[in-house]
This record gives sequence, C-alpha cells and structure tokens, in this order.
Amino acid sequence: MFTRAGLLVLGLVSSFAAAAQSVALTGILGDKALLIIDGAAPKLLGAGQNQGAIKMLAVDKAKQEAVIDVLGKHSTLRMGSPVSVGASGSRGQGSTITIPVGSNGHFLTPGYINGRSVSFMVDTGASAIAMGMGDADRIGIRYRETGTPIQMGTANGVAQGWRVTLAQVRIGEVTVSGIDAVIGPHMPYVLLGNNFLGRFTMKRTADMMVLERQF
Repeated sequence: MFTRAGLLVLGLVSSFAAAAQSVALTGILGDKALLIIDGAAPKLLGAGQNQGAIKMLAVDKAKQEAVIDVLGKHSTLRMGSPVSVGASGSRGQGSTITIPVGSNGHFLTPGYINGRSVSFMVDTGASAIAMGMGDADRIGIRYRETGTPIQMGTANGVAQGWRVTLAQVRIGEVTVSGIDAVIGPHMPYVLLGNNFLGRFTMKRTADMMVLERQF
C-alpha cells in the first residue's frame, strides 16, 4: 500500500484490445498518475509521458481523474468508474494472469466482478473467493436476498455470512464464469481463494505470480 502524502489509492481498470493490455489507475501523486499495466510494477506518468501504447495527456488530482491517449483515442479515467478503450474491446478470453507482489508482501491485482471494478489479493489459505459486505454492496450483489446464509469464523468470533454465485470474475484478459464466493465482515481486499486458483497452474517467484489456465 502506498502511504506518501497525496497518494489516493483506489481501483480502476481499463482494457484495450489493440494492445491486449489491462490498465489500472491506482492513485494520483501530485501531478502524476500511478498506473499498473498488465499487472506489472506500478508506473508513475505525468502529462506528455508514454508507457508503451499509452500516453498520459492530463492528470487532475482535484477531480481524481486522468486523460490518456491509446493509439489516437482519448479516454478519461475516473477513480472507481471502469471504462473500456480501444477499437474492439476485450472479451476476456486469455489464459494467463500475471500478478505482482505489493509493498505489503501480498500479491495484489485489480479486476472485475460482474463488470464492476475491485481489488483482489491472492489468498491460498481461503477455500473460496471472499469479500466484505461493503464491496458486495458497492458492486450490486444482492446477497441478503439471493445468497445462502452461513456462519463464518473470524478473529472476533462467529459472524453472519452469505454464500453466493458470481456471474463473472475477470482479471486482465481472463474470465471465469459461475463461481461461488463468500460475503462476510469487512475486508480490505477481495480474496482470491482456492476455488478460483485451483483452475490454474501457479508459478511463483519473489516478486511475481503467474497463473496459467487449465483447459
């Protein structure tokens, strides 16, 4: 997690098929925007700077947004409001996910649940995808109406939870459909548990995790 003054940590993911990449706007520091491109190490870009096919045109800290150019097309990225850029859009049919290690030692990546942006953290100790009620409410999961009530063990004892089925989970160019998740008390990230990870072969280094889909 970035703690320098003025850094706003929020998640926003944009995809563009022309370069087959995913872009995450994770913060704004002064007059520069912090981007994660294809799950690689964060890049800090100011107006006029380029990273591959991406050119930063403007950064507005007050509005919490940035304007980028991708192969001649301008797009405004706003914190918490994912947009798609590129000629044809991405269908999420890839097979490989690359996740960098964060400064806190955990593997973190932006992604989507049911088309809404979230921040994932890999957790091999979790049996299923898990998220807090705050994230579930924000992305429109009606767990109280459609979920199955369960009891969850937490550090503070037993808590009320719900089991639901997610229509779609997407990270980068990879989409998994119809997968279960658990909704419970507050969590700072959405946990990627073993019901998701088990669909991939996992290769891990000191600073990178690569998930290769099993077909």
